[in-house]
Amino acid sequence: MKILITGNMGYVGPIVARHLRARWPEATLIGYDLAFFADCLSSQDGLPEAVLDTQHFGDVRDLPPALLEGVDAVVHLAAISNDPMGVRYEGPTNEINARASIRLAALAHQAGVRNFVFASSCSIYGFAEGGPRKESDALNPLTAYARSKVATEESLHAMQPQAMTITCLRFATACGISPRIRLDLVLNDFVAGALASKEITVLSDGSPWRPLIEVRDMARAIEWAITRTPDRGGRVLSVNVGSDGWNLQVRDLAQAVAQEIPGTRVSINQEAPPDKRSYRVDFGLYRELAPQHQPRIGLQEAIRGLRDGLSAIGFADTSFREGRFMRLKVLDALRQRGAIDGNLRRALVAADRATEAAAA
Repeated sequence: MKILITGNMGYVGPIVARHLRARWPEATLIGYDLAFFADCLSSQDGLPEAVLDTQHFGDVRDLPPALLEGVDAVVHLAAISNDPMGVRYEGPTNEINARASIRLAALAHQAGVRNFVFASSCSIYGFAEGGPRKESDALNPLTAYARSKVATEESLHAMQPQAMTITCLRFATACGISPRIRLDLVLNDFVAGALASKEITVLSDGSPWRPLIEVRDMARAIEWAITRTPDRGGRVLSVNVGSDGWNLQVRDLAQAVAQEIPGTRVSINQEAPPDKRSYRVDFGLYRELAPQHQPRIGLQEAIRGLRDGLSAIGFADTSFREGRFMRLKVLDALRQRGAIDGNLRRALVAADRATEAAAA
C-alpha cells in the first residue's frame, strides 16, 4: 500500500504517520508539507518524519500530479488550521483549505487513487441549539475556517467519483500530546496554563459546548477511512468523528485539568459575551460504520498525556501564547522575517511567480 499524507509536519500528521507505520509496516508512506512548523518540536525523540519513506516539501496549492502516481490512498491534512489564522489570512484560507483540496481530490481521482480522506471539522455546525448535531442537520459555519471545510465537502459530494471512495471526517476539536504540539487548542491551552502558571484562564463564561477527540483516536479514524469501501457509507461520506462522552462544556474541561494538576486556579470570565461557537455533536453514525475504530482515549488520559509530555521537555513558559506552539504566531514571525508573503507563499516562490507573470 502506498499512502500520501499532506500536511504531515503539523500537529496531527506525526501521530497519523506513526500510527499508519505501526498498522502497515510494509506500506510506502509519503509526506508532503511546506514545513512552516517543522521546527516547532515538542519532543526529544527526533524528527517524526523518520517513520516515512519519503518527505517532499511544497505548497499544497502546487502539489505536482506526478506525486500521485501509484498512490492507493491520500490523507489530506494540509490546511490553515484554526479560526484566528482564518481571520488574519482569509484569502489564503479559502485557497488552501478549499480550492487546493478540491484540486487535489480531482488529481487523485484522475490518478486512480482508491481512497481519499479529507480532514473536515465539527466546527461547521457553528452555533447549534436543540441537541447534538447529526450529519443531516443544517450547517452554520461562523468562520473562514469552517466555511472552507463546508465548501470542500460540498464539492467532494458533487464530484460523483466512479472509482474513488471519499471520506470527509468531521473531527471533534483535537487535543492531546504530539511531537509538534499546538497550544492554541482549548484543552491543550488549559494544561499549558496549569503547568506554566498554575492558572487556567477561561476567556468565555465557560458555557460553550465543545466535542473533543484525542489525536491518537483521530489517527485510528483515518486508518478506518483509508480502508473504507462504498458499502460502508456510500461512495462519498461525511461523518462526525468523536464520541458522545466527549461533548463537554468549556468550564468542565477547565475543572478536569485543575483536578489532574493540583494547585491550579480556574478563572472564568463571567462577564464575557456569549461565545457563539457552541455545539454538541451526535456520533451515532460513526459508531455504526466504524465499530472497531471508536475513540479509546478518555479526558483524564488525554490531560495526563499532555501534562507528562510537556513536563518531559521542561515546559514552563508563562508567555506561551506568544510563542512557537501557537500557529498564528509562527506565521506572523515568518512574515516579519520576509520568509513568506501575505498569501502564505514562500518568498522565493512568490518572486518566481512574479517573474513568470512579468515575462508573460
